Amino acid sequence: MENTTDTRLADQLCFSIYNANRLFAKFYQKALEPYHLTYTQYIVLLALWEQDCKTLSDLTKELDLASNTLTPLLKRLESAGWLTRCRAEDDQRQLMVQLTEKGKEQKSAIEKRLEKCMKEQAGINAEQYYRMLADNKNLMDGLKDYLKQPTQEML
Repeated sequence: MENTTDTRLADQLCFSIYNANRLFAKFYQKALEPYHLTYTQYIVLLALWEQDCKTLSDLTKELDLASNTLTPLLKRLESAGWLTRCRAEDDQRQLMVQLTEKGKEQKSAIEKRLEKCMKEQAGINAEQYYRMLADNKNLMDGLKDYLKQPTQEML
C-alpha cells in the first residue's frame, strides 16, 4: 500500500472484498438454482464430499458456523434428499451427518456447472482462479495472525 492515508471508498481492499462476497453469493445463488441449493447448503455438501459421515460438531468447526445456524440448514438438506442425520451408534449424544445417494451422485454435475459458470459467465480461468485463491489465503493468514496478537497502541 503506497499511500496509507488514502481513505477513498473505491480504494479500500476491505470494501472490494465485501462487494466481491456479496456478488459471489448472488453468483452461487444463480448457478445453483437448478439444484435448489443455497451457497451455504453447497458448502455443507462440499465438506461432506471431501469426507462423508461427519459429526455435527466437526461440521460446525470446519464451516465456522454455529450449530443453531447449521441445524436448520441440515434439516432442509435432509428434507430435499441430499443427506441424512442420525445418532452415532457408539455415542447417542453425537449427531452424524452423511450424504444420500442423491448427494453423492449430483457432485459431478454441480462441479461441472459451477466450473462452466465461473469460466463462461464470470470470465475466470483455472489459472486466475487458483492465483486469486492463493492471494486470498495469504490475506486471511495475515489477518488471522494480526488478530491473535494483543491489541497495542498505534504510534
